[in-house]
Amino acid sequence: MSSFRIFDIAGSALSAQSLRLNTVASNLANADAVSGDPNAVYKARMPVFKADVTQGADTAGVQVLGVVESQVPPEKRYEPGHPLADAQGYVYAPNVNPVEEMVNMISASRAYQGSVEVMNTAKDLALRTLNLGK
Repeated sequence: MSSFRIFDIAGSALSAQSLRLNTVASNLANADAVSGDPNAVYKARMPVFKADVTQGADTAGVQVLGVVESQVPPEKRYEPGHPLADAQGYVYAPNVNPVEEMVNMISASRAYQGSVEVMNTAKDLALRTLNLGK
């Protein structure tokens, strides 16, 4: 087993958390977008991860299985004067909860920072190992 696999594992975690941060940013950017059609309104997105911890395998780390849309129905608001309102005067807002998204962003940011620290520590240990012979 190569001692450099730690960089692959931490790198996969960095990539996964970067995707998570991007989906949070997308959700927050579209939190106020409304539509006159409940099927056309923005739906919150969430990445799905899987930890790959198979012993003896060549790969390990975090796998991104995909990005799924929330199944929570959009919020229905009665705004008859809105230009996007349907025939009954309703507009539909995304199912994005900004508070949950901010918590998700902080969590992803901390996980990203943790993976960066793992890489820095592994780099420092490798450099110290190389300097043992001097």
